[in-house]
Amino acid sequence: MNPLEDKDLSKKEKILQATLESMKNDGFEGLTVRQIASRAHVNVALVNYYFGSKDKLLNEAIQVLVNSLRESFTILDNNAMDPRERLEQFLIQYVSAHCKYPFIVHRLLTGEPFIFESQKEFFQFIKAIGLKKMQATVSELTGESNPKVLTIMVSQLLGAVFLPPLVEPLYETITGYPFSDCKTQIRILLDRYFSN
Repeated sequence: MNPLEDKDLSKKEKILQATLESMKNDGFEGLTVRQIASRAHVNVALVNYYFGSKDKLLNEAIQVLVNSLRESFTILDNNAMDPRERLEQFLIQYVSAHCKYPFIVHRLLTGEPFIFESQKEFFQFIKAIGLKKMQATVSELTGESNPKVLTIMVSQLLGAVFLPPLVEPLYETITGYPFSDCKTQIRILLDRYFSN
């Protein structure tokens, strides 16, 4: 079902979803309020009423994505799960957001000049909270306590889960078969990385 046809979505939510889809399909450059309004099946005046400007609309749409990325970090706080399970569930949810909007997430994570306030807030969250949560979970799994080593381990894990979606078309061309689904890839990685 097309999420923009869901009658339960408010017009504002439809506009935000249309904005994310427009950025995903068309990039940031050249994106117009008229295109977004058309995709959301609303008029331009309504977009302006809710958001005031294109920049404010883009910032709020990116904030929706950032909130989704931030929410995935709460999994790492769930002590009812063992550390391996927490890390696996976190990576699956985190990468799923990346796979849904790869262009936007790439733009958020590359450190290109900050265009949106939501982009700055996400980096501040990663620096202040997100990295520490990942390090703590990896430390529980491995017994490692050196923050520099834990940062390298976290970077290696994130690199290993983000690379396949980026190289999948090339990989399939070379090998003749596609990558496994995201969950399978993460399980294989964690089985190898954290085998006892």
